[in-house]
Amino acid sequence: MGYWKSKVLPKIKKVFETKNAIKKAAAAEAAKSFDDSKAEIDKEFEEKKSELEPKVLEIYESAPAEIKTLVKQRTDAGVKKNSAEVTKFLDELAKIEFPGSKAVSELATSYGPGLVPAPVLFLLEKVSTFLPAEETPAAAEPEAAAAEETSRGVDVVVAAAEEGKKEEAAPSAPVEATETTAAPVETTEAPAAAAAAEAAKPEEAPKA
Repeated sequence: MGYWKSKVLPKIKKVFETKNAIKKAAAAEAAKSFDDSKAEIDKEFEEKKSELEPKVLEIYESAPAEIKTLVKQRTDAGVKKNSAEVTKFLDELAKIEFPGSKAVSELATSYGPGLVPAPVLFLLEKVSTFLPAEETPAAAEPEAAAAEETSRGVDVVVAAAEEGKKEEAAPSAPVEATETTAAPVETTEAPAAAAAAEAAKPEEAPKA
């Protein structure tokens, strides 16, 4: 067991690392060669665009959700994550002779879509031009929702401020009531003084 770990396993690991390095280098070279043919692919694409549109839309509609998302939001990570679906989608494009699809499909089959993301994304960008107009401004929906939430927040703050003002103004009313009730105290003292004066008058009469 110790011989296997110390001698055999490192050699196998090194062989795989060497093969992977060679594969990556070959994939990079193939992708570079594809870049040289982009101008020709663009020209062919413009010539066949009207003819390709119904066929491409049919393939797109039957594609899984992952591919539909990837066509609209094209990223290297998305290509690598959905490599099996991407390879199948490229095969479908090759069947309708989509410009450049045969070459990219061969690259994806030989090296895997994750090692040749640039050519794959190039084709997906071409496919995206056929999408209906209503599918492209999807990013506007979250922005509208955020604006609506903001306006609701402002309304809540304004309502709270108005309620606070009402609560502050309300306690002042009872103070006036207590002040007005204090006034009758003076009236009770005046009758008492008058009664005392009247009581004193009969006492002065006998002296005369």
